[in-house]
Amino acid sequence: MPDNSPANNTPGDNAGGANDQNQRYWFHILSGPTPSARNLHAVKLVDKAWQQGDRVCVVCDTMQQARELDDLLWNFAPEAFIPHTTVPDTDTTCTDPVGILLCPPAAEDWDTVIILSATLPAHADRFKRLALVAHNDPAVLNQARAHYRQLRALGIEPRVHDLRKR
Repeated sequence: MPDNSPANNTPGDNAGGANDQNQRYWFHILSGPTPSARNLHAVKLVDKAWQQGDRVCVVCDTMQQARELDDLLWNFAPEAFIPHTTVPDTDTTCTDPVGILLCPPAAEDWDTVIILSATLPAHADRFKRLALVAHNDPAVLNQARAHYRQLRALGIEPRVHDLRKR
């Protein structure tokens, strides 16, 4: 029997099965207050999903954040490189299995979408898997709450991994 507990059900897992929509959406709330911890957590999720064969994108707001994610992906695992491309706009095609997006993702292009941006992509309910990562900063947490309400309005009850409680 699959373990569907929040600690074990993260992007890349298919523990809930294709019909369990709520098993495909996660909120990760980190205990630390820094953007760098948030980026590192996102890269860990990227690595896990990519290792399981997913096409993965991370949606961010600024080129600075994209560069930080790029650096983390280059240096994340000394023994292996995670192939990735920074995608600045919707006219740029990503042929690598991992994309760092500064534009909205197309649901048909990605298996796992990780949101670090302030805006939840339109049609978020069409993504195969979606993870939102927030760090313990009041402004970021407020944005995460808004994303959560948007997903609930779409009929999605995301699984919450609140790492502040550990």
